[in-house]
Amino acid sequence: MRVAIQVGERTVVGTLNGSAASRDLLALLPLTLVMSDHGSVEKTGPLPAELSTDGAPDVADPNPGDIGYYAPGNDFVLYYGDQSEFPGIVILGQMDDTGSNTVGSIDGDVTVTVTR
Repeated sequence: MRVAIQVGERTVVGTLNGSAASRDLLALLPLTLVMSDHGSVEKTGPLPAELSTDGAPDVADPNPGDIGYYAPGNDFVLYYGDQSEFPGIVILGQMDDTGSNTVGSIDGDVTVTVTR
């Protein structure tokens, strides 16, 4: 399942993994979020509805370029740095090769639009 992720003026392609959470995300699209920098490794933004965590591990160790969901905060997450293993993270998929650099090159808040 491919999605377009417009980050500011640039667009990257994401590939979702088919999990219950990623299917729930698809049902919310199109989606526009204001995302904030968090820990200098990720941009996070609140989703309008919770995603299912059925079948997801309790913890995940995302890599730069991963697309994620932080269930305790109900946040959509784009990883551009190395986040260590953390409870509540669900990996939804990955951005293309330019994704982590594109997301990481933007300081502060950014408007992100995700479409099919």
